[in-house]
Amino acid sequence: MNDIKSDLVGNTALIRFAVLALVFVLGLDLAARAQDPLDIKIGYLRRARHQETISLVQMPPPDNGLAGAQMAVKDSDTTGRFINQRYSLIDLHLKPGDDPATAVGQLARQGILLIVADLPADDLLKAADAGKEQRILFFNVAAIDDRLRQKDCRVNVIHTAPSRAMLADGLAQYLVWKKWTRWFLVVGSHENDKLFAAALARASKRFGAKIVQEREFKDTGGARRTDSGVVQIQQQMPVFTQEAPSYDVLMVADESEVFANNLPYRTWDPRPVAGSAGLVPTSWDASNSLWGGIQMQDRFTAQFKRLMTALDMQAWTAVRMIGEAASRQNSADPKAVLDFLKGPQLALGAFKGQKLTLRDWDLQLRQPILLTDGRTIVSVSPQPGFLHQFSELDTLGYDRPETQCKLQ
Repeated sequence: MNDIKSDLVGNTALIRFAVLALVFVLGLDLAARAQDPLDIKIGYLRRARHQETISLVQMPPPDNGLAGAQMAVKDSDTTGRFINQRYSLIDLHLKPGDDPATAVGQLARQGILLIVADLPADDLLKAADAGKEQRILFFNVAAIDDRLRQKDCRVNVIHTAPSRAMLADGLAQYLVWKKWTRWFLVVGSHENDKLFAAALARASKRFGAKIVQEREFKDTGGARRTDSGVVQIQQQMPVFTQEAPSYDVLMVADESEVFANNLPYRTWDPRPVAGSAGLVPTSWDASNSLWGGIQMQDRFTAQFKRLMTALDMQAWTAVRMIGEAASRQNSADPKAVLDFLKGPQLALGAFKGQKLTLRDWDLQLRQPILLTDGRTIVSVSPQPGFLHQFSELDTLGYDRPETQCKLQ
């Protein structure tokens, strides 16, 4: 009997302890819910840019990039409700002549210290330098310039856009894997075209390909679309590409969208085209259905009634990085966000087959590069056999020993 009484007393004590613990936990939860939610305001700073494309179906939509950020804010806000966080996006559209530094000050006065920057390189640098004193953290979603990850890197700029070097390396690895190592390089006459050509030349040396000849295609202006355009192009492109040394692939650097898409099926020799047309390296493509990508695409299409672009995905990724850091740190302080993103805990899921992390030497997001023909994903780099002692993703772009970046 004494043993039974002892058991009853013990069980009663345990029940009382469990009830008290439950009341304590519920009290903490109610107290947390009674507190004001953590407001996480994210700025979206963008510069209006007009670029006419050869293909009517490739014209960028007016909300290109912004839509991806809006979708990510909605995603983050949905999960944030469970931990008493609330997300919002403030869109600031720079007009021609507007100073990005002034715009940064305008956002800072609203208490916005996390900014998704959809800006050209020079504007991004002005914005980053203007926001340094206020400790503003920027997420570069548009500028692919290698100098932003090299000598012009900034300690307050994270890059979700891949660099030109990453894009060129991703394409080069596949061509070398295919043993298509002799390249005929055609370069546009604009500065960005030459920068992409330089990235392709670097990639050829890095992975063992050879540029057998380089030619420049001069942009002479004139009508981009005329009734006689198809006939003229059909005559012009074969003549322009004839008498080249023996080559495997015609590589084209035409970021300005002047001529590249006129090359496939019109070259003098029957050869594949890659680079700015044909087989194109990108961070994302609307044809991607791998690794749950089709669910991502379906959600985006349902919300915005169009296909998701690479810029949309880069903006979505930036906002989701903010959400991931804020939920883990329970803070939207830029330093806390940056410290988390640079650390080993970040493992961002972005529908690319593996978790994405941040390079601590230049704040570039590691990510696979998709190779697309505009209809399907042909391959994904890094390719098999391209090994690295830390991460195969670091075979794309400038690795730690190659960097000129000094974050300060």
